[in-house]
Parts: sequence; C-alpha cells; structure tokens
Amino acid sequence: MGRPGRKAMKKTLLIITLRGLGLAGAIACSDLAMAVDGGESKPKTAYFGELHLHTAWSLDAYGFGNQVVGPDEAYRFAQGEEVAIPGGGKTRITQPLDFASVVEHAEWLGEMRMILSPDHEKYNNPFARNARAGDENFFKTILAAEDEGRRPPDFSGKQGEFAAQTAGDVWRDIVEITERYNQPGTFTTLHGFEWTAAPDGSNLHRNLFFRSDKLPVLPVSWFEARTVEELWTWMETTGGGPERVLAIPHNANMSGGLMFKPAYSDGRPIDAEYARRRATNEPLFEIVQAKGASESSPQFAPNDEFINFELVGDVNFVGQVDPSPHNWVREALKNGMALKQKLGVNPFGFGIVAATDQHNGLMGDTDEFDFNGSHGLGDATPAARLNANMEVFDLRLLNPGGLTGVWAAANTREEIWNAMRRKETFGTSGVRIKVRLFGGGALTSGMASNVDLAALGYARGVPMGGVLDRLETAPGFLVQAIRDPQSGNLDRIQIVKGWLTADGEVYEKIYDVVWSGNRQLDKAGRLPAVGNTVDAARATFENSIGADQLSGFWRDPDFDPQQPAFYYARVLQIPTPRWSTYDAARADLALPNDVPAAIQERAWTSPIWYTP
Repeated sequence: MGRPGRKAMKKTLLIITLRGLGLAGAIACSDLAMAVDGGESKPKTAYFGELHLHTAWSLDAYGFGNQVVGPDEAYRFAQGEEVAIPGGGKTRITQPLDFASVVEHAEWLGEMRMILSPDHEKYNNPFARNARAGDENFFKTILAAEDEGRRPPDFSGKQGEFAAQTAGDVWRDIVEITERYNQPGTFTTLHGFEWTAAPDGSNLHRNLFFRSDKLPVLPVSWFEARTVEELWTWMETTGGGPERVLAIPHNANMSGGLMFKPAYSDGRPIDAEYARRRATNEPLFEIVQAKGASESSPQFAPNDEFINFELVGDVNFVGQVDPSPHNWVREALKNGMALKQKLGVNPFGFGIVAATDQHNGLMGDTDEFDFNGSHGLGDATPAARLNANMEVFDLRLLNPGGLTGVWAAANTREEIWNAMRRKETFGTSGVRIKVRLFGGGALTSGMASNVDLAALGYARGVPMGGVLDRLETAPGFLVQAIRDPQSGNLDRIQIVKGWLTADGEVYEKIYDVVWSGNRQLDKAGRLPAVGNTVDAARATFENSIGADQLSGFWRDPDFDPQQPAFYYARVLQIPTPRWSTYDAARADLALPNDVPAAIQERAWTSPIWYTP
C-alpha cells in the first residue's frame, strides 16, 4: 500500500483492536524509575534507528511530490528492501536499521485521506481539488489555518467531525502497519506521531513515542492542543502518562528563540511546575536533522572550531529571524543548570538523539554518497539540490539528516523505549559511530584499555544520561568510539563541559581527550588538524589517516566541587566529501562555493550531569 490514495481507499484496510483505549485504569508501574530500570547487569548493545520520518500519508510530504512511499514501504526500506523514490527510480538503504518509527503529522491526517478518496463526499470540494492540483497557494492556506487553530469548516466539518472520523481510520491503519513490522529481537517499530506547532512560523514541533501498543484512539494535533502545556496535559492524561509516552522536540535552530526560552507559552516566566513537567515529558532532544544542526552556532560558541557544521542560518518557516541563544542545545544545557538552582528542577536536562525528518519515506537514508533528497520533487535530482531554492531554504544548506543510537539490553520495543526514557542515547550526523561515555569519581585511567570497559563503567560510574552527586575530587570519564565501517576513520573525541558559578554565570569549555596519530596539543591546548584526504573534484577520500577506534580516560582539570556541571562527548570523523560534492562529481556540475566540499561527520552523547 503506497499511500492513502484512490487505489488504496477502494480496499478495506485491516483495523485492529487497540488495547487500553480508555486508559482509565491504573498505570501498571507507577514508579517511573522502575519503569525504565537500566538493568546494568545486562550487557547492552548499540542499536541504530530512525525517529523522524514522514511518508505520502502526511499532507506536506504528498504536496512535496512523494506520492509513492507510504508507511508500509518505509518500514520495508528500513530493513533493506528496494523502494521507489519521487521523481522515478528505486533505491535501498546501505545498512538496514535496528528500529524505526513512522511519525506522520497529526495535523491534516484525516483530511489527507479525504483529499485522495474519490468516494468521499468532500472529494470535489475546492480545498481537495487545490491540494491535488498542487495549487501554489495551498500550503499558505493550510499554514494560515494551523496558525489560527481553525480547520476549514466547509471541508473538515464545522467541528472538524469529518476530519476526526477519517483520521481515526488512518491512525488505525498506521498502527496496524507498525505492529505488522515489529519483530522483537530483529527489527523494532515504535508507535508515534508528530505534533506540529509553529506559531508565526517558529518551529515548536514535537515527535511523540509510545512504550507499547496501549495507544489513544487518536493522536493530538496542534488544532486541539494549542500550546506545549496543553500537549503535556494530553500526554499526562489521554496519552497514558510518562510511563507510556515521551516527546522529543527538534529544530530549535528554527524556533525563533522560542524553543528554550524560559517562559510559558503566554509569556509568563516559568516556575517549578513548568520545569517539572517539561523535564518529565521531554527527556530527549533531536540535535540534528535535514533542516540543520542545533548544537550551537559561531555567535554563541566562538571558541568552538567545529561548531560551524550543517547550519541553515537564522530562519524559521516564513523567513529570517533575529539570532537567539534560545535556539541552541548547548545554551539550553547551560541555562538549565541556572534554572535548577532557582526552581529546584532542571527543565533542560535532556539527552541527545538525531534523525532525518525525511518526507520521502526513506527511513535512515543518511549516506552522503547516495543522497536522493528528502523533500519530494523539489530536491529529487542533483541539479535541483545544487541550484534550486525553496521559499525560505537554500537547498544546498540542507543535509541527509542524522540517526539515533541507543544502548539497550535487547532490540525490543520496551528496551529501546526505556533506553530513550533514561537518556542512554546518542545522536550522529548520519553515520554509524558507536560511542560510550561513563563518568564517576571511582573511574581510573587503567579502565580505558580494559576489555571490560563498559562493565567497569556501569559498576563504578554512570552512563550517558546519568547524574553524579556531590564529589570531593574531580570526576573521571571513560570514552570509547568505534567508527562506522562504511565511512571515515575517527579524528578525535572531545568532552564538552558547561558549568555554573556561585554568582549564577554559565560557561563552557571544550577539551580534546583522545585522538588518532601522534599529534600533540599546542601551548594554547589546541590539537592540530588530522589532515584532509578529500579529492573534491572526484568526490573521494582515503582512510589513510585517523583511527578505527578510540578509547581514553579524562579527568576534569578545572573541577570545582561546588559548581554544577554537565559533560557530553563529541566524536569527530576525518574529513569526507559532503553530499553536494558527491552530487557535483556524479552529475558533472560545478562544485558550489558557499558550502564546504568536505565535512567531519560526528556523534554526540547525552550529557552526564554533576549536581552537588
């Protein structure tokens, strides 16, 4: 079933019985800590997955030109099967995924099927005709409707009744497909959807994921939950609470300063209750995807020589915006410590994941050397990607997106979700770098070369996502990274530290802790570049520099036991060609001057927090 279109709608789709629709009973496990017990005695494996993927069943994806890949095809692609792509041709993923989730936009879920169903009474409504015709003003119409919180009554129903009824059918179909492809131990699927709030064009989107098949009757959209506080209320009630559902925001870089602004949606300063609810409902953040990276920017991290990575500029969905510190992950991590001192709860104590935000249905299609675009016909060819612009975006600034890694005891829905809830996660820029991070006062340098590094890390410290209580001596950190076997060698592992002083000021510093080759830190503490083997004209590189694996130990030389701090690891590959370089070489086009010919792919771990 490619999409909810004419042919598909003539069939009777299997509708499964959802357990626990009312969600009125008591939560089976009331203690959230018990619900996500890490089970440190169990060996953990790094599993890679896609947590942000749209198909032809989302209205925008269909409008972009993806009319061939629906949820069914998306899950098959994730496991290595060949599927069609917008614009013609077929493709397959080079390395199948371990887990995945189709997260269609909750907004317009019912209308999408109504638009494409000839037997629906609203099929010939002007709204539906304009959508099918690709009317240039159609997207402006739906964006205006979302901003106003009002569906078109002549099409959706005066109270949205037509849309709600059909959305229920679509949701049940998505659930059935997601269940059908779930293979515990082999390939895990997660139930999810996207809440797509964008007030005045500023991105506040959240993807929601469920721990099991105990699901609500319908997803909630921006039409019903007009603020993030209303979304949390839905999650805490209809959604089943924090033992059953979590939300992952993304694209702070396009939020117009709203994503990490310490304010309620109505502008009031946040309080302890807001901080508690945000920390509980949103334990993770998507640090990179097709529309750019959100770690930080040169303006707010001027001493970070590697921060200028896949940035799209100061924009939201409607145009240019003023730069803001509230658009960036690292600024939020720093400000979260200060807010904890004031409120008693850190609203921004989140872990890290990454994803693609693919609208072509190509789960985890992140290879730079085989990029097929991610937004339908608009970027379906090398010529389009290198020369055409969307209304807001320069397509050359977009990228294939990232992947999420989790450390879990098994490849099952419960274990994957639990790893996400406890923040034992990392994000990559699309490569399959495996990275570990442990911190603790009892860790020592000799453990870095021990074959039982992970066992020692769990036994004597905490993993990524963990918290260290008060220490009298500086904590030590064990880091380990293994390269993607189909990509470049590793350059270095860095520790990014942020801390809070007694007078309420926040600071950051980046430490090179382990690296390839015989390089030495200079007098300023800087590590020389690893080198660059990229031949831009041919779009090739050589793994003659760098390392297959890096392991090391680092103890904070600037530790103050009185100062709260966070630490996360960032792993850098050697330079490899960017997708635009591969496109130019493959299609014999001019290499663009305004994007780098080579990039250093990377991975980011969830932080470890020190809270004295």
